[in-house]
Amino acid sequence: MKRILSMLLGFGLALTLPVFGQKKKGEKPNIIVFLVDDMGWQDTSVPFWDKATDFNKRYRTPNMERLAREGLKFTNAYAMPVCTPSRVSLITGVNAAHHRVTHWTSPDKNKNTDYADSTLQSVDWNINGFSPVAGVEHTFHATPLPEVLKQNGYYTIHSGKAHFGSAGTPGSDPRNAGFEVNIAGSSIGHPASYAGEENYDSPVNGKPNRNAVPGLEGYHGTHVFLTDAITTEALKALEKPVSEKKPFFLYLAHYAVHIPLTADKRYIDHYLKAGLDTTEAKYAALVEGMDKSLGDVLQYLDDKKLAGNTIILFMSDNGGLSTTPARGGKAWTHNLPLKAGKGSVYEGGIREPMLVRWPGVVKPNTVTDQYVIIEDFFPTILDIAGVKNPKLVQSVDGQSLLPLLRNPAAKNNDRELVWHHPNRWIASEGPNIHYSSAFRKGDWKLIYDYRKSKLELYNLKNDIGEQTDLAASNPQKVKELAMLFTKQLKQWNVQWPVFKATGKQVPWPDEIALKRPH
Repeated sequence: MKRILSMLLGFGLALTLPVFGQKKKGEKPNIIVFLVDDMGWQDTSVPFWDKATDFNKRYRTPNMERLAREGLKFTNAYAMPVCTPSRVSLITGVNAAHHRVTHWTSPDKNKNTDYADSTLQSVDWNINGFSPVAGVEHTFHATPLPEVLKQNGYYTIHSGKAHFGSAGTPGSDPRNAGFEVNIAGSSIGHPASYAGEENYDSPVNGKPNRNAVPGLEGYHGTHVFLTDAITTEALKALEKPVSEKKPFFLYLAHYAVHIPLTADKRYIDHYLKAGLDTTEAKYAALVEGMDKSLGDVLQYLDDKKLAGNTIILFMSDNGGLSTTPARGGKAWTHNLPLKAGKGSVYEGGIREPMLVRWPGVVKPNTVTDQYVIIEDFFPTILDIAGVKNPKLVQSVDGQSLLPLLRNPAAKNNDRELVWHHPNRWIASEGPNIHYSSAFRKGDWKLIYDYRKSKLELYNLKNDIGEQTDLAASNPQKVKELAMLFTKQLKQWNVQWPVFKATGKQVPWPDEIALKRPH
């Protein structure tokens, strides 16, 4: 009787578990990076905190929910405050402070995207982005991740937003970075339109918009939303490596959920009926369309029986946009309780939704609160691919997450994270969205406002919203972190701002800390 019961229970359990397929011994895993643009930490129905928030209840992302059930959720995952620095860090393994692509790159070569500032001079950052070729002016030369994977037997596919470098430089074309297939990727940072009816364009004076999405002419004049077009083409491109039984690396980098907020007619009515204003309804529909793309990828892996030997890494490139009128409602409220949003080194600008599914390695429905950062993707993916001692021209700052994938309970409170944004993002002001850097070690985070030469201290474990500045009450912690912060910045020889009025350099964090009363 016990044996029959056991068999029945086993059969019932089998019905509830996903069928992933089996990995063959010695077979390299397929790797998918699913990157979303401008997606905030709470722009999903998956809670990345210890409780669901009102924003989590707003959105419908069932496929992210599935990925969380079947994989590992990172509650303390970070990127940079704006897009290009994160993307360059992902494909090079180097921190933005180190590679000096600290701001978003223009589609126009040699154009500095910093807004002029009355207080500080613009720093000499790498305005043309990443370059796989040495000697290109104002670029960071590195050996890119897809090139290393290609050299080690992977078929490499790029689909969607690239934004690694400016037009006219090698970094603007993903094929120069080691991608064998490039779908819709170029120097642009956002689409002119998401609508196929508009040819993913918004002409200016009768000429194509500089942000018109290239390479999708087959969808022009159709009702196919941009998010679907780049997903469909990515899955088509997978047919070659799958049929040839070759491991693949797919970098599916969505333009969504970046502005312009084109209405996705399939989903927007639900959010309008829920009471959202038109702008926020468009945004939520973009989120749901992105999630539908994730579902299409998961379904493809299931249908092809590839899921068992495929790792999916889900991530966003910076915090959720929170400026108005680009977003509805009141500015700097779209990520609460996280402070601020895109462009800021406060948590709202850098904390991201991150999920990893890898059957047989990552235990389903697990959570880690270990803090990680986007440059960790580079060494992690090389570890996953079994690439040992690759020949690189750059020194990697990221750390492999493979031990954490195997043991989510692992903790390292001695790790130091750095965000460096010595740039002016937009014309309007906001909470530390200009000329600020930050440093995290353990639960402590130090923020440095260059203009004010001011240090702020927060304990993120007790104060995720960064509401209580502890700098005055804990000067010893400020000094400790400022010394470590400054040491790392100087070791990387970072570009550093200068005051316009005096021509003098902004003080280093440790100089400010040492002046504080004890």
